[in-house]
Amino acid sequence: MAFEIKKYAAIDIGSNAIRLLIATATVFDDLPPVFKKTSLVRVPIRLGQDVFTKGEISDYNVERMLKTMNSYKNLMEVHEVEDYKAYATSAMRDASNGGSISKKIKKTSGINIEIIDGSHEAAIIAMTDLHSIIDQEKVYLYVDVGGGSTEFTLFANGHAVTSKSFKIGTVRLLNDMVKSSLWSEAESWIKEVCEPYKRIELIGSGGNINNIFKNSGKSYGKPLSYFYLASYYEKLQSYTYEERMYHLALNQDRADVIIPACRIYLRAMKWSEAKNIHVPKIGLTDGIIKSIYNSKNQTIT
Repeated sequence: MAFEIKKYAAIDIGSNAIRLLIATATVFDDLPPVFKKTSLVRVPIRLGQDVFTKGEISDYNVERMLKTMNSYKNLMEVHEVEDYKAYATSAMRDASNGGSISKKIKKTSGINIEIIDGSHEAAIIAMTDLHSIIDQEKVYLYVDVGGGSTEFTLFANGHAVTSKSFKIGTVRLLNDMVKSSLWSEAESWIKEVCEPYKRIELIGSGGNINNIFKNSGKSYGKPLSYFYLASYYEKLQSYTYEERMYHLALNQDRADVIIPACRIYLRAMKWSEAKNIHVPKIGLTDGIIKSIYNSKNQTIT
């Protein structure tokens, strides 16, 4: 009887926050591995605010990044993590000093950061374990909303058919940096890939949709309707920034980006003609964990 537990870590350096996920992969005989989240830490360093407005990450936020990554290195050590991957997405991709910062972090913490493009990001997200909610007879549009970009992946017959990344993110929208032509491009792409299918349902990923789902009171596994999301969007807009923090118990870095995030999900639902959105609480870090396990497993075999 074969039984083993491996501990892995995933670091996601996004445009709105830097996350560390530590998870275990439990293997029993020849059965599929079971992944379990052990620890999740999120530090709200809004790199996108620097990059999308000034083109580079400020000295202030570089210092905060260094402290965060040193802390993550210590956490991985005390958790006795076997292996990790650290990926940087939209903000670091666009930052003129992204490469030099990666080198500095490598020197001070030992953490090696890989700056990935939108297609790579979408491919990692597509690796996430969606079997618990995906019905192989249905078609889904997976929408992962970040601060700098949104990744769309179409699933049919239980498999990813196509995916595309657009520079439509919550932090970019807050700074009015998304042209109408880019919205039109995203609309055309979604309508084109969804056109062959009669009925589409959405899968939403990202901190904002998770927060909305939590406040809905829905039991896990139940989808949110387009009507509910549209009503919640109107509710958010009726409050000031301070009122959203007080009445909805939102963090400072969530109370502003949640509105543009809502707008992205609603438009994706409208263009795909989806009536429901499923929220499985998975994202890039989950895909990273699974990719680490798969690479290890392939090496062994």
